[in-house]
Amino acid sequence: MITADGQRGFAIVTETYPPEINGVASTLGHLVRGLQARGHAVSVIRPRQHASDPGDHDPATTLVEGFPLPRYAGLQMGYPAGRLLRDRWTRHRPDAVSVATEGPLGYSAVRTARRLGIPVFSWFHTNFDGYLPHYGAGWLRTLALGYLRHAHNLTDGTIVATAELRDRLAGLRFSNLHVLGRAVDAERFTPERRSRALRAAWGVKPHEIVLLHVGRLAPEKNLSLVVDVYRTLLRHGHPVRCVLVGDGPLRAALQRQHPDVIFTGLVTGEPLAAHYASSDVFVFPSETETFGNVTLEALASGLAVVAFDYAAARAHITHGESGVLVPCGDREAFVAQATTLVGSPSWLEAMRGRARPAISRLAWPNVVERFESILTGVVAPVPAPVLANMETDR
Repeated sequence: MITADGQRGFAIVTETYPPEINGVASTLGHLVRGLQARGHAVSVIRPRQHASDPGDHDPATTLVEGFPLPRYAGLQMGYPAGRLLRDRWTRHRPDAVSVATEGPLGYSAVRTARRLGIPVFSWFHTNFDGYLPHYGAGWLRTLALGYLRHAHNLTDGTIVATAELRDRLAGLRFSNLHVLGRAVDAERFTPERRSRALRAAWGVKPHEIVLLHVGRLAPEKNLSLVVDVYRTLLRHGHPVRCVLVGDGPLRAALQRQHPDVIFTGLVTGEPLAAHYASSDVFVFPSETETFGNVTLEALASGLAVVAFDYAAARAHITHGESGVLVPCGDREAFVAQATTLVGSPSWLEAMRGRARPAISRLAWPNVVERFESILTGVVAPVPAPVLANMETDR
């Protein structure tokens, strides 16, 4: 209900939320704080993360029971909560519901909102259908895509991170698509956090170049390509070290196979910003991202980014100037481009100098304002048939 001062009530339903560490949780944290700063009441419905969850003491948070997500340690999928949500939203009706994840909890939220006549918007945050081949379940890909399309098309609109993803989903018959970009905390992620002490702790000499990867150490992240780049550079005699920040199911095996690679484990907050700034080249070979927040964090930190030409990299990097873009799937070109970059010190230095300006206009308040506009119906989606025609006409 809209109050006299224009305050609205929004409900956010999600399977992941801070302090969990991933791009979805980080994005939602920024958006919830931003909406609250604009005077809106925001409630969050999510699975319990721990036995002593801080949400127990937050009247704006509703915790539901969940179950572990297979092969994704630390994350919970929420059980369906239709009855609970119906009771809550009947007593305190939100002006709009935003469903961030497509699991059982999210699906039950979409159906409940529709039954109550509450506007409901979904997010396409994760290419779950693209993950399946990396876990030996590629045969489920068509079925997974069909479920995702069904779940999203039940809503009043689906929010995506880039125009590229919007057009791809439109071609797959997803409807009512909105583009909501991302931003980066440029005060936290900055070249000023470069630390000689941290580089020394890694055993890095002043003249050595640090290759960095930040993210979950999991099959879908294509980490073998990071190692291929590192090994190729060593064979060519380049003074490089490789640092992998993060944790995941592949960490133990990777550490056994590559004892000269530096594994830091999970790093967050200002220490993470120092890890970015104390490196030189960000190597990001994933081909399963819907965006990739780490790309913006690396650019803000003054790193030269080598990435495949899609998602955040395509949206915010000019090839050869603020980073290196490689055709998707071309492993040989990825290694070759990274080798050329590291072997050209003046080009590398110039690229690092242009990295931060490439994201200088990305501010969270602007993203929050557009999110608010989507939830309140100010921004109309482009119908999928129109998008499909646009794609055909190119």
